[in-house]
Formats: sequence, C-alpha cells, structure tokens
Amino acid sequence: MEDYVSESDSDYTSYWRDWFISSRGNEYFCEIDEDYLTDRFNLTGLNTEVQYYQYALDLVTDVFDLDCEDDMRETIEKSARHLYGLVHARYIVTTRGLSKMLEKYKKADFGKCPRVACHSHPLLPMGLSDVPSVKPVKLYCAKCEDAYNPKSSRHAAIDGAYFGSSFHNIIFQVYPALVPAKSVERYVPRVYGFKVHAAASLVRWQSGRREEMRRRLRRLEVDTGFRDGDGEEGDDDGDVEFEGVDGRPAVVEGAPVR
Repeated sequence: MEDYVSESDSDYTSYWRDWFISSRGNEYFCEIDEDYLTDRFNLTGLNTEVQYYQYALDLVTDVFDLDCEDDMRETIEKSARHLYGLVHARYIVTTRGLSKMLEKYKKADFGKCPRVACHSHPLLPMGLSDVPSVKPVKLYCAKCEDAYNPKSSRHAAIDGAYFGSSFHNIIFQVYPALVPAKSVERYVPRVYGFKVHAAASLVRWQSGRREEMRRRLRRLEVDTGFRDGDGEEGDDDGDVEFEGVDGRPAVVEGAPVR
C-alpha cells in the first residue's frame, strides 16, 4: 500500500476516505461508516499498533488540522492508511460491513476464479494471517475452495491483515444461500483423445515406492538382493514387507531379510 497518487491538502483532509476508496489499488476496500470510526470501542488496542495514532485517526475522520512539515505529513498519511486497514478488518465482519462487501462480491469487484472448471466464479479477499505485515492479501474461491494471488501488483501489495483470516468464512455463514455447489469437474489427462491409462500412474507410483524401500533397506544395511545395474535380479531367500497401495502389507520378492 505504498504507491498512492499525491493529492492536494484540501483533497485528503476534507474527503480523505473518499480519496482513499477511489485510489487505484484500493478497490478491495469498502467505505467504513463514520459512526464506526468515531466509536472508540471499535478501535480498542490500535493505538499501540499505529504510529501517530491520534493524528492518523484525525486524518481518517476528516478533522486533521495540524500544520507540519511534508515529511511528518507523509508519515501521518502512511499511518492513516495502516489504521484504516486495521479498522477495515474489524468492520467487514459487522452486519453493515458484510452487507457492503456482499455487494462488491456480487459485482465481482474482487475478480473471478482463474480455474476453468469454476466458470468465472467471483472471488473474495482473504488474509492468511491476522498479524499485519506477515502475508499479503489472497483471493478465495468458494467453489473450488482454493486461494489465488491477485492479478494486479497493486492489489498483491495489500496487507492480508486488512481483511483478516475469518471474513471469507463468516460471510458464507451469515449468507448461506451464497455457498455454491462444489465443483466436481476435474481435468482428465488425454493423449490424442484417449485417457491416460491409470495403470501407467500405478506403475510409476510402485516404482517410486520400490526405490524408496531400497534406500531405506540400504540405510539399515539390509541386502536388497537387487543389482544396481538392472534392479530386478537377486537371491530368492526371503521377502521384505512394505505398505501397499491400500495400506495393507505388500511384498517385494527376492529381497533377503537379515
């Protein structure tokens, strides 16, 4: 959230929230009601997380009138953006905030799922952490239940804590009718129109497990009975068990146990 177009003093002191919401890169945010911002209960604990907290709050609520140097003003403005983001994470899980975000979700303001089988299902912003400056915002698709990176670099720079790790789940609990049917479509690998045979995948899986078992036996200094060159020949004086496909013991024949 560092790239912002600088505005005149009158623009961002008289209409700071309007400016913030309309700025490029802030399309994911909704406007927080002034009543919510002026209720100190809703801001509990934020004074220890935001530098120049009172000045930042005055700027957000359009009562800032401090005459200061440009560097100081820029620092206060940065703190105001951070404060707005932290309050935003709390606001969007309220009844009013959920309603505003719902409208943006219906209009697909947050983007559409890039997964082909989801057929452009709208996305919701989400955070992977509630702690600021840990993870950037991600986009959640309720149809495939997966998270994606935003397309725009401006959106990708937004702190995920400004949306929180619970909002995208709470909105579907409050509005259960929005929960989409889960996608059952899956991509099926084909070669010249024919499905790739499942046995080929099974053979690759078995070969990998066999090599893994051979490495484990070598670490235990157990003779596998395989020659390093062709890997299948050995003495037939014992079997070694390992876990098979269905979880039951399978056997690798020709590997002596000592």
